[in-house]
Amino acid sequence: MTQTTAPTAVQPASTPHPPLDLWPADQLPGGPNQEGRPRLTPYLVPGLVPGKDVRAAVVVCPGGGYGTRAGHEGEPVARWLNSLGLHAFLLDYRVAPHRHPLPLGDGQRALRTVRHRAAEWGVDPSRVGVLGFSASGHLASTLATFFDSGQPSAQEPIQRQSCRPDAAILCYPVISFLQFTHTGSMHNLLGTSPTLEQRRLLSTDLQVAAQTPPTFLWHTAADAGVPVENSLLFAAALARHSIPHALHVFPTGRHGLGIGARPDLTPEERPVVAAWMRLCAEWLEALDWR
Repeated sequence: MTQTTAPTAVQPASTPHPPLDLWPADQLPGGPNQEGRPRLTPYLVPGLVPGKDVRAAVVVCPGGGYGTRAGHEGEPVARWLNSLGLHAFLLDYRVAPHRHPLPLGDGQRALRTVRHRAAEWGVDPSRVGVLGFSASGHLASTLATFFDSGQPSAQEPIQRQSCRPDAAILCYPVISFLQFTHTGSMHNLLGTSPTLEQRRLLSTDLQVAAQTPPTFLWHTAADAGVPVENSLLFAAALARHSIPHALHVFPTGRHGLGIGARPDLTPEERPVVAAWMRLCAEWLEALDWR
């Protein structure tokens, strides 16, 4: 790797819109639990003309082992996407003690909501992607492999929208619950004694199919938290199904680098962060998302 510049600067975004509840209280899957209610915060590109200018959008899912949501993988990422000319939507999905399928349902609801309100927010509904880190990379990969085109008979208009992401960005993702597993994420999502059937179902490399969207993956070979083999397994599955994808593996760098918002990055890690951000921006541009 020859990239040695500092990470791409994150430009100021417009003031984020107030968070909105993803579900009406009486329709919240899992029951009307007020603590940890799933929410979506829009970060819209400033200066656009309502009703005229439309942009691609990305739903941002912060990592955290399905037990928490890491701040350095949330708002700073949304603002970076704004600096690329993309709308961003920060998702507060449910984590432990909530279990599968609630986080997946929250992600699907977020994608449907962005499409439902696309005209209001200036979003191109045919360019709505998802981005996740570590365990939320697993969530993003489940969104890329478990989806529908909408529920035409649903009474609620949001549920009639597709929940298929048009692109996925997976950053040092958890992928397999059968091998090279991040046990903490698996236990938080499935409980401490998941069945083999559950582990196979949620090993998303086994769920890749012809309609899985184009995917960008990156990892470090030195990742001691989530082994790099997770990204390799998903990329191999994408290749078997001829899904366009990019995979970048960097030799150095610990788990959880994000976009450089954490203050303890080492001089060896900063070039890794700069490189993946630049490569991802170029990939999005090649998709005509910028």
